[in-house]
Amino acid sequence: MRISARNVLPGTVVEIVRGAVTSHVRIRIGDSIVTASITNEAVAELGLTVGSRASAVIKASDVMVGVDD
Repeated sequence: MRISARNVLPGTVVEIVRGAVTSHVRIRIGDSIVTASITNEAVAELGLTVGSRASAVIKASDVMVGVDD
């Protein structure tokens, strides 16, 4: 996979919740879960199933940092 995004987090699909048009795809990355909302068509084209290896690709113009007081 060659992409310009710098935040690529590899993991495993643990759940796919299909809606009328979009699906919520949950990917386990270490001890955390990242949820992506993508089209049902994209789920099919990517061949995503529970247990599939997949990467969460995060592309943002800004990243903020917060700390507890």
